[in-house]
Amino acid sequence: MGYLALKALHVLAVGLWVGGMAFAHFFLRPALGALEPPQRLSLMHGVLQRFFSAVLVAVLLILASGVWMIGHVARAAAGTPGGFVMPLDWTVMTVVGVLMMLIFGHIRFVLFRRMSAAVQAAQWPVAAAALASIRSWVAVNLALGVAISAVVLAY
Repeated sequence: MGYLALKALHVLAVGLWVGGMAFAHFFLRPALGALEPPQRLSLMHGVLQRFFSAVLVAVLLILASGVWMIGHVARAAAGTPGGFVMPLDWTVMTVVGVLMMLIFGHIRFVLFRRMSAAVQAAQWPVAAAALASIRSWVAVNLALGVAISAVVLAY
């Protein structure tokens, strides 16, 4: 797969992840406020289960395509005078992107498991607390994703 195709895949995967977080945080969550806790938490659990599966694939695509693109440019520059120096925006994107992936791992494999167990056991206050933690960390990741986008667009 060529550089441009991988870059397009990279950007689309980022769009799915960041756009999905924005949709869930600003549109879905407020609309569900009219539901009773068992219905609201069960619905959010189903939505998040599907979304987190898609984000897991997106994260793997983002990581693989990003590493490949950096490696491709570094290999091309290896034989030139001065070699390869990673641009500042790429460095920021890489560092913050990896941080976002670690936060997502915590959300998906710790907080969402806690929510899943609570929903299955009909422990609605525990499920609500887990969802509140998920929402807080998603807000952090959303802010980081928007910041990365701003940095990349500025360069």
